[in-house]
Amino acid sequence: MRYRAKEEDRETAALRADIEPVLGGLGFSLVELNLFRPGKGAASIRLVLTRPGTAGIGTEELSGAHRAVLPRLETAFPGGNLHLELSSPGTDRLIKEGAEFRFFRDRPVRCYRTDTSRWYAGILRGSDEEKIVLETREEGITELAYTIIAKAKLDGR
Repeated sequence: MRYRAKEEDRETAALRADIEPVLGGLGFSLVELNLFRPGKGAASIRLVLTRPGTAGIGTEELSGAHRAVLPRLETAFPGGNLHLELSSPGTDRLIKEGAEFRFFRDRPVRCYRTDTSRWYAGILRGSDEEKIVLETREEGITELAYTIIAKAKLDGR
């Protein structure tokens, strides 16, 4: 696994810069933004949101976020066919890049380690550009470099 944020095209990056402050003001972090342009004037936008320090987000909270960002999106895509979908990461989200770990501090995660060829589970206590810090029952606080993590996911078991 590598620590790189998902690369975005200019339009997606501008959209992210426009709506992240709105979502941040509501206490949300934007984990993932996908913009699809199926036809002229049409836009389909999918946002994955999390709220730091909580295990989940309910439909009422997602509805509030939807109402807050929709006017910005309607301004960005005037007169077009706009579809907006919001969701939480879910309890067993696959963590796609190391940069995503920052959104899931204090949540249970599982990592498949290439050095031991097994899943390793614990509570995520921190992350940076080189590693994550897990607290496990067996070993306490342990650091795992991204170079030995083949895949990772939230552990909602």
